[in-house]
Amino acid sequence: MSAPATILDMCCGSRMFWFDKNDDRAIFSDIRKEEHTLCDGRRLIISPDLIADFRALPFADASFSMVIFDPPHLERVGDNAWMGKKYGRLNKDTWRDDLRQGFKEAFRVLRPSGVLIFKWNETQIPVRQILILTDRKPVIGQRTGKKTIKPTGLFL
Repeated sequence: MSAPATILDMCCGSRMFWFDKNDDRAIFSDIRKEEHTLCDGRRLIISPDLIADFRALPFADASFSMVIFDPPHLERVGDNAWMGKKYGRLNKDTWRDDLRQGFKEAFRVLRPSGVLIFKWNETQIPVRQILILTDRKPVIGQRTGKKTIKPTGLFL
């Protein structure tokens, strides 16, 4: 029997940045479970361990030593666009409240002295508009391109 998971990936999608996409230290959660064939023939598989909304996580307070919050970053994307299938989409009317609640939930399930890894892509929404949605300040972050930040910040 394996040890209880100590990491929560609360918007896992297809687990793209995980070296081990089945890491038993983690619970992979997402609001959707679906499969798609992309335009180049590759299969996109979104198969979380748990179907859950990041705004209302089904875990007790202080459950995880690490939480990964990589929410959808696209507000404007077509219904059949591969970017929307791959990364999900934000609701154009509620995304600020949705992400604000996502931060609250991430910090709620995070243990004291735990680490929140937040990942964001600035393609449509600048990170400065995101970081104001929480009163916690990131410790570090790294820009990896003109419009991309991965990860945006590590929070303690």
